[in-house]
Amino acid sequence: MVQIQAISYYLPKQVLTNETLADLYPEWSAEKFAETTGIEKRHIAGENETAGDLAEQAAYRLFDEHQIKPDTVDFILMATQAPDYFLPATTCLLQDRLGIPKTAGALDVNLGCSAYIYGLALAKGLIVARIARNVLLLMADTPSKHVHPMDKSARPIFGDGAAATLVTAGEHERIGEFILGTDGSGYDKLIVPAGGMRLPRSAQTNQVVTDSSGNSRSLDNLFMDGNEVFNFTIDVVPQLVKEVLHKNDLTLEQIDLFVFHQANKFMLNFLRKLIRIPAEKFYVNMADIGNTASATIPIALRCAQEDGVLKPGMTVLLAGFGVGLSWGATILRWNT
Repeated sequence: MVQIQAISYYLPKQVLTNETLADLYPEWSAEKFAETTGIEKRHIAGENETAGDLAEQAAYRLFDEHQIKPDTVDFILMATQAPDYFLPATTCLLQDRLGIPKTAGALDVNLGCSAYIYGLALAKGLIVARIARNVLLLMADTPSKHVHPMDKSARPIFGDGAAATLVTAGEHERIGEFILGTDGSGYDKLIVPAGGMRLPRSAQTNQVVTDSSGNSRSLDNLFMDGNEVFNFTIDVVPQLVKEVLHKNDLTLEQIDLFVFHQANKFMLNFLRKLIRIPAEKFYVNMADIGNTASATIPIALRCAQEDGVLKPGMTVLLAGFGVGLSWGATILRWNT
């Protein structure tokens, strides 16, 4: 039996507001950014602040807020697409920095928007297989370090942040069955083309080009084909919801709260209406946070709990989708 015991999150102190963006992109107003994306401000990591640093702070908050002792953790999982190093894994560094026992396993996962679902699946598998009892699941990303400052198609959407979740063995099954999927043929729809072994960074990859829409970026920066990502989402997510409900023997009406990857306001509203989810059951909290990639779902869960929207006894459907292209969903029976 597996459950979520606690969730905490951390956001960098630096804030990027719509007003600042409007100064950079005169053709857009602060109000237009808010209307289009649903975001009014986003938190940005400092120049020397990494995803590993954000994850560390989220873990400290988890330990402090929920009186969890680091020496009880016997496995660390971290999902990020901004590791501190190519090698070693960032979780290896965090084991030492957080004071977690050397007997704990540590593993990084290179995944973004669907990563929390995959992370929960991996944590549940480790516990069911009796490899671990207390899994520290970390989600941390710094998309701002990938986005070119003058790419107005991406910069207004993304923020940096991290979340820490303790997944534990328990008396009751609180994490349900999973649906996971991948379509790697769409890998280039959301990508940082240069920087890996396929295309190492160079003077050539750092050359900035401005596209027909006025967005500037180089091959070292994140590229997002917004139309293709949107089409992928509306094709995949309704079926994903249908399949995860069926696998867990539930109906749409039996779900008390839906928490999706916090991509952007337009996409989420479109999906909600397409799937016919009542507005009062659909949680959105990106206005002051932005799209933090792997961390959006656990941050939303904690915020929903703090807002009094998420209460013990509720049945919650989680769905993540995006870079990969990748998707996943599961059901939580909330008990914290």
